[in-house]
Amino acid sequence: MASDRIADSAACAAPGDERGRLGVPIGAGVICALVGFTSSFAVVLAGLRGVGADPTQAASGLLAVSVAMGSATVLLSWRYRMPITSAWSTPGAALLATTGAAAGGWPAAIGAFLASGALLVLTGWWPRLAELVQRIPASIAQAMLAGVLLPLCVEPLRGLADNPAAVGPVLAVWVILLKLRPRWAVPGAFLVALAVIVADLLRTGSAPSPGQFVPVLTLSAPSWTLGALTGIAVPLYLVTMAAQNVPGVAVMSGLGYPVPWRPAMTVTGAGSVLAAPFGAHAINLAAISAALAAGPDAGPDRSRRWIAGLAAGIAYVLLGVTSTGLVAVVLAAPPGVVQAVAGVALLGVFASASAGAMSDADDRLPAAVTFAVAASGIAVLGVGSAFWALVAGVALRALVVSERRSEPRAEPRSPAPARSE
Repeated sequence: MASDRIADSAACAAPGDERGRLGVPIGAGVICALVGFTSSFAVVLAGLRGVGADPTQAASGLLAVSVAMGSATVLLSWRYRMPITSAWSTPGAALLATTGAAAGGWPAAIGAFLASGALLVLTGWWPRLAELVQRIPASIAQAMLAGVLLPLCVEPLRGLADNPAAVGPVLAVWVILLKLRPRWAVPGAFLVALAVIVADLLRTGSAPSPGQFVPVLTLSAPSWTLGALTGIAVPLYLVTMAAQNVPGVAVMSGLGYPVPWRPAMTVTGAGSVLAAPFGAHAINLAAISAALAAGPDAGPDRSRRWIAGLAAGIAYVLLGVTSTGLVAVVLAAPPGVVQAVAGVALLGVFASASAGAMSDADDRLPAAVTFAVAASGIAVLGVGSAFWALVAGVALRALVVSERRSEPRAEPRSPAPARSE
């Protein structure tokens, strides 16, 4: 009888225990999506607007890229039973924000997005292309990224000087949370920015209409121009690979999950291609946020952490569907507020890129030139500064290395004779 009661109790407790075990990875996945979305939402919006999207097209692009990365996350996590999370290319969005509209406008940007996605698919199926990307010196690639990010990272200071009442609270909350809860520093700053925007809308009486909260996908016909392909597609592909996909694989490997390279590149590349006509710039493997769904916070049972990836993917899709209204609110923000959130969101990436660019003493001068060209924002022959920064950095590094190799080596000196005391 006692044994029967124990068995009955265990049977009754089992569903609750099962729910408890599922709750941990599901919660970790939702947090992963919330942190990933709110930390760089403003950067993606700034990037799409930077290459010529109007408010409706930018809202469509944010919706499309969110649904694409959520769907890719669900598919990869379900198929391989690993917490493989996808994300939008935050460095790529930062690149777009500083590139400016290419010749051909928004249709040319769409064509560049399609070309970049096709290169991602090709990378999965042609290993030689991945090897060529990895042959670009890490210092040069990181210097290009740091140079692209610099103009965005100084925006919070400009906003604080021009509009301290609106930007000041955003930066204050970011600093406080950076000390207390670093993971939530940027999301917290984003929430404060939303409060500032809503207060300003109520004060001015210019709230968005209800129709602006309805999610709408806008299909845009692509066009292809040399300036957009070299100034947007190639740099977008390179920063997505160097700053997202390669680190993403390394992070997952460090957590004990060998990411299947070809399927991952195929899924994220195909997702980028399918979403590009609706304004999405690129999706890729998550790097920093990947640890939220694949690390210990997703539960002690590693075999169940794939559920965190599944939950993150579903949350990304839901956030994307509700993002249209968010875009309408954010685009009505007081001057400097959105730029301040984007700037603080990129400071960590900027710090890492700067450190990587200058870590090798022999490459510091080529890296510095790369950084300066990328940060200059110049456009030559309709091609943006990111492309020319890579050209200048790689060329100068090759010249410096060849000169060092051609220098005659000094003959070893014979040891001096010992002195007699």
